Amino acid sequence: DETGTAPIDPKWVRSPSGAFYQLMDVDPDEVGIRGVGGVFVVWHGGIRPEWVYAGESPNLGRALDTVIDDPEITQYKAHGGLFVTWSLVKEEFRRGVLLHLTRALKPLIANPRAPTEETEHMKPIAVLVPGGKPAAR
Repeated sequence: DETGTAPIDPKWVRSPSGAFYQLMDVDPDEVGIRGVGGVFVVWHGGIRPEWVYAGESPNLGRALDTVIDDPEITQYKAHGGLFVTWSLVKEEFRRGVLLHLTRALKPLIANPRAPTEETEHMKPIAVLVPGGKPAAR
């Protein structure tokens, strides 16, 4: 990885049953993320699961509402369902984590607000991807 250290476990959120949430069934108010900041990842299941979208927001509830209303993302529901998880990453680290996730996961839908290049002030921050494995390069 970029830093020469092991990826950080960002403690991706799972449902009380231990499974990842189905995107279309998540109620941001019920899971307590309205007005809470962090990083999130969406993927589809099925025979060949793929990463669909990654983002960061100061309000994860509003960000998920936006994703759920985006037909470009929700079209992948047909591929074995859409799943989502998030991590409550501090604001100063979110863009670095998102840069790492965007590079590592190569989501099907590009996030126009995601950083694509590291800068003097923002370096990629390596984290474990949902499911707990280091991302493949």
